[in-house]
Amino acid sequence: MQTIKISNIDIDVSFKDIKNVHLSVHPPNGKVTVSAPLHIDLDTVKIYAATKLSWIKKERSKILKQDRQSHKSYITRESHYLFGKRYLLEVTPASKAKVVAHHSKIELQVPQQFNAEDKHDLLYKFYRTELRNKLTNLISNYAKKMGLEPPDFGIRKMKTKWGSCSIERRHLWFNIELAKKPEACVEYIIVHEMVHLLERHHNKNFTALVDRYYPNWQVQKNILNELPLYHG
Repeated sequence: MQTIKISNIDIDVSFKDIKNVHLSVHPPNGKVTVSAPLHIDLDTVKIYAATKLSWIKKERSKILKQDRQSHKSYITRESHYLFGKRYLLEVTPASKAKVVAHHSKIELQVPQQFNAEDKHDLLYKFYRTELRNKLTNLISNYAKKMGLEPPDFGIRKMKTKWGSCSIERRHLWFNIELAKKPEACVEYIIVHEMVHLLERHHNKNFTALVDRYYPNWQVQKNILNELPLYHG
């Protein structure tokens, strides 16, 4: 990985066994990356990035102006989301920590000594379980449609991606923050990453496969990118 600077914007450059240059601007901080073929040198990448400067600035501006979720205190009547639905938090004293999702609220049953960080960890453990269940079912369904064995997957915090695919290991990673997003958006990320098991590169064949398995993916991509970002 190398870093270049264009108009005071840092751009991370990686060279891969690919045919075309791929330029991306990532939420939540507007990080800019370039994936370039092995036969291209760094000066050529700089020239390419400079020609795309106007687009880079426009995309970064959109991301940096995007609404952020406020810092959470994990107190009663605070808003939290599960698969796109808004819930009000209800914190109740209990001898044993537990999370219960009701019709319109998420109840945190917590011992008296729990602080905000403890409540955060408890809620995210709940998110991880809920997301894992959702991912397991959807991955199984799409594996059948694609003629694949269901790949292994994991869930973790990711700063710049909603998901990733290790093709050699046949292993997918998903951002824990997807637990807050609408199921249709989660489904789009699943299809996107699983299609990499059929087509490594983001080329015309890749787009055609995503179109086949999830025709309205562009709508869900736009929704996902317009939703408030996690603040921290």
